[in-house]
Amino acid sequence: MNSFSLLPEDSADSSSPQIIAVTKKDSENRPVIPESLSVLPVRGMVIFPGTVVPLSVRRPSSLKMLDETLPKTKVIGLFTQKKEEETAPKPEDLYHVGVAGNVLKLIRQADDVVLILVQALQRIRIKSFIQAEPYFRAEVQPLQSIHPPEDKQWTARVNNLKESAAKLLDLTPDVPEQARALLLNISDPGQLADFLAGNLNLDVSQKQELLEELDVAKRVSAVQQRISSQLEIARLQQKLQQDVASTISDAQKRAYLREQIKAIQKELGEDEQGTEQQIDELRKRLTEAKPPENVMQQVEKELKRLRYIPPASPEYSVIVSYAETIADLPWNKLSEDNLDLNQAQKVLDRDHYDLEKVKRRLIEYLAVRKLNPEGRGPILCFLGPPGVGKTSLGQSIADSLGRKFARISLGGMRDEAEIRGHRRTYIGSMPGRLIQELRRVGTRNPVIMLDEIDKLGTDFRGDPASALLEVLDPRQNHTFTDHYLDVPFDLSQVIFIATANYIDPVPAPLRDRMEVIDIPGYTEHQKLEIARNYIVRRQLHENGLKGSQCKWQPTAILKIINDYTHEAGVRDLERQIGAVCRAIAAQIAKGEKEQVVVTPEIVSEHLGPVRFIRETRLKTNKPGVVTGLAYTPFGGEILHIEATKYEGKGVVNLTGQIGNVMKESVYAALSLVRSRAKDLGINSEDFQNSDIHVHVPAGAIPKDGPSAGIAMFTALASLYSNSPVRSDVAMTGEVTLRGLVLPIGGLKEKSLAAARAGIKEVIIPKLNEKDLPDIPDEVKRKIKFHPVENVDEVLAIALQRKRSNVDVNGEPGQKTHPAKKNEHKQSREKSLSGYSSPRRFAHKAAGSKSR
Repeated sequence: MNSFSLLPEDSADSSSPQIIAVTKKDSENRPVIPESLSVLPVRGMVIFPGTVVPLSVRRPSSLKMLDETLPKTKVIGLFTQKKEEETAPKPEDLYHVGVAGNVLKLIRQADDVVLILVQALQRIRIKSFIQAEPYFRAEVQPLQSIHPPEDKQWTARVNNLKESAAKLLDLTPDVPEQARALLLNISDPGQLADFLAGNLNLDVSQKQELLEELDVAKRVSAVQQRISSQLEIARLQQKLQQDVASTISDAQKRAYLREQIKAIQKELGEDEQGTEQQIDELRKRLTEAKPPENVMQQVEKELKRLRYIPPASPEYSVIVSYAETIADLPWNKLSEDNLDLNQAQKVLDRDHYDLEKVKRRLIEYLAVRKLNPEGRGPILCFLGPPGVGKTSLGQSIADSLGRKFARISLGGMRDEAEIRGHRRTYIGSMPGRLIQELRRVGTRNPVIMLDEIDKLGTDFRGDPASALLEVLDPRQNHTFTDHYLDVPFDLSQVIFIATANYIDPVPAPLRDRMEVIDIPGYTEHQKLEIARNYIVRRQLHENGLKGSQCKWQPTAILKIINDYTHEAGVRDLERQIGAVCRAIAAQIAKGEKEQVVVTPEIVSEHLGPVRFIRETRLKTNKPGVVTGLAYTPFGGEILHIEATKYEGKGVVNLTGQIGNVMKESVYAALSLVRSRAKDLGINSEDFQNSDIHVHVPAGAIPKDGPSAGIAMFTALASLYSNSPVRSDVAMTGEVTLRGLVLPIGGLKEKSLAAARAGIKEVIIPKLNEKDLPDIPDEVKRKIKFHPVENVDEVLAIALQRKRSNVDVNGEPGQKTHPAKKNEHKQSREKSLSGYSSPRRFAHKAAGSKSR
């Protein structure tokens, strides 16, 4: 133990060492000491005036004292316990001389521990206790120190004390550099004695005697005596160390130090035999794991280092954790695939309705595995709006294959180390999420779901999307290297399945490594079947109901679908069905009813007023008002584009949270209308003598994308020509200045929205005709599709006007050839259908509508 220390062994209510710092006297700013004070018992240390002490408080009574006293006054009494082990001291267990302390700062820590910073002000004596429960309060009397007259003898005694303390500092190791300067800056003899007394290695009783000594001259003499004694001991220790150092060689020194380490380890219960036993156990586990030869060599190097590192060292635990991670990884453990294609099909059909494209792709994968067991795992990406079953489909895939399942949520992930792991350069480093999940599932070929891959972020900690490039490349991931492991691990047998609501945020290189499978929103009929066959049964079970107690009518489910949900998936539908089931469960549990048949009336009773009023088609045909189709990550919707004109100077006003791309579509459509004014029967002077205002309702939602081009053109053409637009026709397509109609994305979602709104005919680009076969049959029966190549065909279908001078080739000022006209008429009358997504256009926000 050091002869002189700035670190006491204990503090109030705590055994952790706390730093004591000396402060200057400032009588003007010193708080007034009240006649009665709240008392804080201090264990294992004596606090002297003129010091600032951090104290750790954890006793409930002391915490209550601080909570009730500090709002009124910052001054408390600090008195040392006679017995340190006493956890609930009584008044007689405290020394009656202590210090008044001013609480400078209070910090609340975990586990109901409070750290306070206290400035010791003045010695005080307890006159009498006025409260013992729940904490001590006492009447106190301030004590004044007795100073001797200042003469040469007194000055010499003080200087001698300083010199002795400085010599003790020189002989004491691990003393801060600022200790000497702090010692020399103290001019008051009483404060000097208090500072030295507080930092000498003395018993609590010896320090208490110095605290109770009011005569400064006697206090200085007592401290001088203690320092002289410890100074003599320190000199003897230094001499012994020098004598021993001169008599032993380097080899003897190493042997001596090893013996010391062994003795310390034995005292701590960490002897060398325990270390050898742990190393042997780790080596046995590694042998059973059978990692590759290069991995085993790397771990052996680390295990050899354990012999020379004390078990208490942080590096020891880092190496042990590393070896345990290597031993727990499934280097050669593979779960056997269930290659029964019929059984796999049954599992997929049991868990999910429809989704034929996904199921077909998985059956194809199983067929390939059956014919080629060494094939690499596919990288699939399920793309679709929320609630369509992308995440739950991953678990069904694992069940159908007979593999383990792991899910990693990528939403909001910004740290590259989450993928590649942390380097073993600091305590607390760990492998990445991939290695952690493989260690958890215990097989090298699980199904890993990378959920919300479009929500990945990037910042100063790296780009997780770039780190995934190696993971999701079947040609590279067989040598994936985690920074923590620093050895390659084979990921080629893992089936990675990513999910995304929107494909645009996914970087192009990452998108190129995945096979994207679209899972579009459900139709009304599909939602009804899913609810009847899956959701109702699950909610009855979760709410403790039997099928005989609660029966659902299909009309009740349709009521929820149409009036209480507005989504592409079925997540909100399940919530609403669950709400009705809970209400019925309450009625049955109370004995009010024994059996309930859920009807639309009961749904309205439990769910309240209708939540959503679906946007329907226009009731009347008006010039300048067109029904457009929008695609969002949450499904398709219809939008009414409105255009009006009034007297002005040709100014164009755009409202409705229109993005830059959509604004450009408006200007392109206006230019196209002006270039064809003569063919459309428009007076060219109207453009100079009137302003136009284009508005897209739902103004609070940002909208962007070029697919509103033909809708904008039709709205402006009908406005200037005063030709009404058919209210039962909706349209989507990008327009060029030549009048050509370019393809768009999200055709199926837009078609579903049109069917829900009661639209009878939809105008689509000719190049999207190839996408029609995938549109559900029930939508095909409701909607007639018109593939078009140019805007003249659009106007011929959408406007209620004479259709004589229509040029299907898109060239202004030319009459349509009779043969071409007849051919165009036949193509218009042909009912077509289908869905694909040749490209998708960006939108400004997650809730925005892409046109």
